[in-house]
Amino acid sequence: MGEVSLIDVSKRFVLRVGNETQTVQALSRVSFTVRDGEIISLIGPSGCGKTTALRIAMGLEIATAGRVTVDGREVKGCGHDRGMVFQHAELLPWLTAMQNVMFGLEMKGMRGSELRDTTEKYLDLVGLGASKHRRPHQLSGGMQQRVGIARALAIDPKVLLMDEPFGALDAQTRETMQEELLQIHVRTRKTILFVTHDLDEAVLIADRIVIMREGRIQEMLQVPLPRPRGDLGVARSTKEFAETRYHVWKALHAAPTGTIH
Repeated sequence: MGEVSLIDVSKRFVLRVGNETQTVQALSRVSFTVRDGEIISLIGPSGCGKTTALRIAMGLEIATAGRVTVDGREVKGCGHDRGMVFQHAELLPWLTAMQNVMFGLEMKGMRGSELRDTTEKYLDLVGLGASKHRRPHQLSGGMQQRVGIARALAIDPKVLLMDEPFGALDAQTRETMQEELLQIHVRTRKTILFVTHDLDEAVLIADRIVIMREGRIQEMLQVPLPRPRGDLGVARSTKEFAETRYHVWKALHAAPTGTIH
């Protein structure tokens, strides 16, 4: 199982500017559930709270109010039941691709042949078996992100949290990575919460889309595209894609209408 729920989550930041303090309400009573094996995309303008929600789900930030649960257990901090993929892979530059993936497994206590076999399994899964001895500077941006995904998957989390993981890539590499992520999802059936600014990406990847504005959920939308979506070029050409994309675009440009719980 891998169901993650945000329940009435609010987050307030207190910032010091000179001798004064300012309060920023980043999230206001945000509630939604990502079901086991589902992909949900969070989309919205910069500053809407989507990355804050993701970081709270990971345990990197503490909610001011509300709670997050994974399979009914409340999140109290980071844990191996959740894996995180950032916009930049954040690889350790002095380690090889294999050693970067091993790092998280070693922290989990894995050793010996199990450590090596597990690492190679997930590098093969992301298509980097032949590049396992390269260091980050010897890898392209897309390859570095594959290492980051392998590292997150290798600890076998129930939930994969992804913060604009393809945002820094060129358009062609980004499309390739989107297709590869969907192929990985077919094989692993991981629950995925995916933050993006890109309308096309949100529609192509997700089962449902959470549209956020000003720290609140503006709308939650079901994506009508069938799975599997192996050829995203075909998916882009469908009426369902065009209509869903336009619906999301219109919601992002409309005045806020309140929250959905």
